Amino acid sequence: MMNSKEKAEHFHKLHRPREPLVLFNIWDPGSAKAVAAGGAEALATGSYSVASAYGYDDGEKTPLDIVIGNLHRIVQATELPVTVDLERGYGETASEVAASIERSIRAGAIGCNIEDSLPGNGKLRPVEEQMQRIRLARTAADDQKLPYFINVRTDVFFQGLPAEQNEAMLASAIERAQAYAEAGANGIFVPGLADEKLIARLAAASPLPLNIMVSEKTPSLKNLADAGVARLSYGPDPYLRMMKALAAAARDAISIRH
Repeated sequence: MMNSKEKAEHFHKLHRPREPLVLFNIWDPGSAKAVAAGGAEALATGSYSVASAYGYDDGEKTPLDIVIGNLHRIVQATELPVTVDLERGYGETASEVAASIERSIRAGAIGCNIEDSLPGNGKLRPVEEQMQRIRLARTAADDQKLPYFINVRTDVFFQGLPAEQNEAMLASAIERAQAYAEAGANGIFVPGLADEKLIARLAAASPLPLNIMVSEKTPSLKNLADAGVARLSYGPDPYLRMMKALAAAARDAISIRH
């Protein structure tokens, strides 16, 4: 059985370009056990899935106490490393984000996701402001003597810019990856990016392991690996699949009355 430090160190080693870590996102202890039984090397919660499972909307609408309590129960249910989706860090200030990180560590997480968009309008947070949030998050983890994996999600490709400006988006994503690495991040998550050539260029230019969200629009898993991706996430897709299957099964069972 690995302790938290060993789990965190192992989790870092799982991020290998061209041989990506696959995270089939979970939402509770039951889904954690199921995904672990499927051969997962690590587990990651997804904020949308956790929120929906508890009856909340996504976007930090789920109280942090519930997020942390759920995280703790997941950690208790598995021997695998667990990283938690903390959305924007559950804090208006960098110090509040650091406090959220500390709470997640005490609950057993060995890493987290933090987004760089602003609440309300979804616009990108200024780079220096996000760097300060990462710096204090890093300090909070270091104070706990844990090589905590801070995976920063940049919402560059969620900004609604036209396709012909993808070069500008790529330049922005590279700039943010470089800045976030300097601030103490360990990975860069770029959901919304689906163009294979741009993915390969970002993977080559980023000082941080690249995390891509798998969707119907993204290349095949093999092509993503060949492009240099180090981590693949499924986001809300597993939860949505399970809820669809549950609804279908219920419909079939209830149909006997008709």
